[in-house]
Amino acid sequence: MSSAGPPPRQRVVLAQRRGARMVRTRVEVQQQTQIGDAMVRGLVRAQLGLALRVALVAAGLLGALPVLFALVPSLAEVTVLGLRLPWLLLGVVGYPVLLGIAWLYVRLAERNEQDFTDLTDD
Repeated sequence: MSSAGPPPRQRVVLAQRRGARMVRTRVEVQQQTQIGDAMVRGLVRAQLGLALRVALVAAGLLGALPVLFALVPSLAEVTVLGLRLPWLLLGVVGYPVLLGIAWLYVRLAERNEQDFTDLTDD
């Protein structure tokens, strides 16, 4: 019998640690690797999709009013506070609606950017 002692200990890893990342995403973006490029393209695609959806909503809301007044001419004759309804809706109410849509767009675009930043933080 040899008295060499017990065999050396071995470390067994069953799963990756939480928070451990296989790729350093910030470095990938900064060095413009394929992965970083794909991540930036994803952000640009998300921002473009958001811009198109918001523009479609704005155009739909404001563009539907002239169509509505053309289809129902009696609505164009209604007066509210001494102003005809088309002038009131398109000339007065339209601006706060556009301001609200712009505020919503900025908020959602910043959320997209924050999600991207959270993804790239180590």
